[in-house]
Amino acid sequence: MANAPQAAATSGVSTKPDQVLFTLSLGLFFLWGFATVLIDILVPKLKGLFTLSYAEAMLTQFAFFIGYFVFSLPAGAIVSRLGYMRGIVTGLVVMAGGCLMFAPAARMGLYEGFLLALFIMAGGITILQVAANAVISIVGPAATSSARLTLAQAFNSFGTFLGPFVGARLILGGQVTPPADLASLSPEQLIALRIAEAASVQTPFLGIAALLAVLMIVFWVKRDLLPRPTFATEKGLGLGLLKQPRLLFGVIAIFAYVGAEVSIGSLLVNYLTPRLAVPEVRAGELVSFYWGGAMIGRFIGAAVLRTVNPGHVLMACALGAIALVAASSMTTGVVSAVAILAVGLVNSVMFPTIFSQSLIGIDGAAPKAAGLLCMGIVGGAILPVLTGLTADYAGLSIALIVPILGYLWIVFFGRFTASI
Repeated sequence: MANAPQAAATSGVSTKPDQVLFTLSLGLFFLWGFATVLIDILVPKLKGLFTLSYAEAMLTQFAFFIGYFVFSLPAGAIVSRLGYMRGIVTGLVVMAGGCLMFAPAARMGLYEGFLLALFIMAGGITILQVAANAVISIVGPAATSSARLTLAQAFNSFGTFLGPFVGARLILGGQVTPPADLASLSPEQLIALRIAEAASVQTPFLGIAALLAVLMIVFWVKRDLLPRPTFATEKGLGLGLLKQPRLLFGVIAIFAYVGAEVSIGSLLVNYLTPRLAVPEVRAGELVSFYWGGAMIGRFIGAAVLRTVNPGHVLMACALGAIALVAASSMTTGVVSAVAILAVGLVNSVMFPTIFSQSLIGIDGAAPKAAGLLCMGIVGGAILPVLTGLTADYAGLSIALIVPILGYLWIVFFGRFTASI
């Protein structure tokens, strides 16, 4: 967030770097990354368990990412009112509540229960996104905000790298029950099977809830590490800020990026299983390489963005993503698998770069502008469903045209920011 430090300076918030606060914020990025990537593992599990089409299975992503659309503007208002630290505590409470809801959803064996739990969890992560992204910007100079936020996103990617390994073992654990087997069961047997199988889904989320409880205590104890800021007031929820083309285009770019990234990540297990002739649990583990590439790219990007124009970096990465997705869709076997997994590497710097470049010139309305950008994350709800619908009618390879269209907008946004 390029100008958030300026906003802090004019609103009474100290801009002196604080290593404790920076380190705590990195922990938040890691944990919500770990939780978010588990949804990629949920997709094949719930698809097989509830005999869903690709479009229906993508409702897991829809339920999660629609939460960003619903909660983003209120999140900006909450952080403006409570301040960053208390806003973080609020986000942790809501996120933990969503994780705990996996337990009753599993006991009832209801697909809708899992969707509701994901929606609530997303609400908490949205508040954390608004507050923590701003905090990362405050603890250093404005000139290096893109690099600093990219480093924080690298820790987020570390969570997404580890998540598939844990999720594949705990959630998949073996083959997802084939629909043919489910069709032979009586209604009572089907309900019993779903409850038994769903029990594996709740385990990692209950563990995350426990870690969130620890972080709640830590951030509450440290709540006065940053004084409550007084932000420049933008009337209402801040929608008037969208009159600024840079922010408006940035919101659309966040929509396009998250939608493309999630569309690919959600299909990877089903995409890789036939191409590599491996069981789903192995394909689930391979998803880690997609997110691991993003982690490596973000550590590299944190250094590159200190010297290279962020707009040019963004353009190059988006063009690279288009080339890799197209190459994967037109090939088979190991070549196709490597190409699609390598997309994670070029995805790496997109979110933090779009986010920070969009906020240049916002000044004191940073929390509400950040809320608008987080609202763009709803792309993770819309584009995966469109990708799923395309896959149902035309196959997984053709469905990759949807994320390609998203990356095309990011090429435009990179060129736009590089030219002004």
